[in-house]
Amino acid sequence: MMFVVTAYYKYKQFFLFFIVLLFGAFGVLGFSPYNFWPASIISLTVLLKKVLDSTWKQVIWYAFFWGIGFFGSGLQWIYISIDQFSNMCSYINTALIVCLVLYLTLFPILFSALLTVIRLNTTIWCAVGTAPVLWLIIEYIRGHIFTGFPWLQFGYSQIDGPFKGIAPIFGVEGITFILVLISGLVAISIKRAQLSSTVVSLGILLFLWPLEWIQWYHIQPQRAVNVSLVQGNIDQHIKWNANYLDKIMQIYLDHTLPLLGKTKIIIWPESAIPGNEIDHDQVLTLLDHQLRQDQTNLITGIIGMRYVKNDYYYYNSIIVIGDSKPYKYPSCNRYDKHHLVLCSESFPLQRFFSPLLHLFNIPVPSMQKGYYFQPQLTVSFIKITAVICYEIILGKQIRDNFKPDTDFLLTVANNAWFGNSIGPWQYFQMARMRALELGRPLLCSTNNGVTAIVNADGSIQAQLPQFSSTVLSDTVIPTTGLTPYARFGSWFFLSIITVYVILIFKCKKLYIFSIKNFY
Repeated sequence: MMFVVTAYYKYKQFFLFFIVLLFGAFGVLGFSPYNFWPASIISLTVLLKKVLDSTWKQVIWYAFFWGIGFFGSGLQWIYISIDQFSNMCSYINTALIVCLVLYLTLFPILFSALLTVIRLNTTIWCAVGTAPVLWLIIEYIRGHIFTGFPWLQFGYSQIDGPFKGIAPIFGVEGITFILVLISGLVAISIKRAQLSSTVVSLGILLFLWPLEWIQWYHIQPQRAVNVSLVQGNIDQHIKWNANYLDKIMQIYLDHTLPLLGKTKIIIWPESAIPGNEIDHDQVLTLLDHQLRQDQTNLITGIIGMRYVKNDYYYYNSIIVIGDSKPYKYPSCNRYDKHHLVLCSESFPLQRFFSPLLHLFNIPVPSMQKGYYFQPQLTVSFIKITAVICYEIILGKQIRDNFKPDTDFLLTVANNAWFGNSIGPWQYFQMARMRALELGRPLLCSTNNGVTAIVNADGSIQAQLPQFSSTVLSDTVIPTTGLTPYARFGSWFFLSIITVYVILIFKCKKLYIFSIKNFY
């Protein structure tokens, strides 16, 4: 027994680091497919508790292990796409994932270090009050530096939680703000062994919960439209193999032809048609003619092309065929992906690093980005704000392209890159948040799941099982009206944050003044 006690005190610090790592990983349970929303508060509370009562050196290490646990467990699915489809050796694949996790861990370390500075120079209450603002600033940096990677923001964990009503007002950032604030209050309660701050956090919860009952939009039943989403379930290993081109096209046509004349809008996923638009011009023209005869529209992902200055440029695109005007390349009713995925569709300083990339057999991306602002897709008098794959997590980009007369939101994706992992479910959870923020139904069309129709309140109307080649058909009702977030974007939230920060520093000055008078 004495040996166990001695060993505990000797290795106590390493034991605590391990516990913090576990609680970092525990935070991932707040996200889909687990959907245990309290996990985000519990995980953040542990991190903030360590920041409030640890030394400088300990704070850095605690944040490091928390970040390793959180990002390591939450993003391990990325290894699947690198390992199975990059043709690189396993050592390089592992090194890339390790580098990504270490890079992302720098952000909770930066947050913890800055919050420690605030704690050491002010009161503990001021530090906890500042924590939500500081967390959002760090998240903003993470979402923009090196093209940005704003994955695993804690606000998404509340899509089915009690704070979802904040999203139509302040966006997902508003939810994250509240979660960090509540976690800080609970951390103070634990540190001081007092229930007062926990009671305050419960009061915030009870006050904000009823917001989800407010409906910011109005449905338009008279404009209901039949929509069919085709899930091809094409194996990623054969998707770009020219020998399987006819087989892939036949799969989509077999699902689509029986729907002609019965459904108004048919949607194929990202790059459903393998190859570029010019090579398939004849097929698209014939299909367009048949669609117009049956008064059905098809929205499909494809590799778009432009011939500019004696060179071809490639785009990850969405096009509409079967429209009132015959299809002719390059049609105007299209969307070109703007935010390209780093190292997959774009690479910084590609010309400089090109020899090194070829040396290690790393694929060199060659996509061009579309404009930031693009017109909506118009399909059968329905106006659609569309994005491709990764872009659905960029709330600001979608909101900036959103219009008051938008009827639906649309995202097309190919999640076959990530196999049977949690990645597609995290993606779908973030997609649902966009519907909730903007008060519009969302059509989510993917190659192998999660393919679904989402209501304007973020709830799921209909959904296909993963890894099946089938069709999801349902009636979707457009909505109208603007949520506060759709109307004002982040400006409303930023004004509230400004007032909040001013009040914190006012309270700090009053606290210091009262202490001086007391002595």
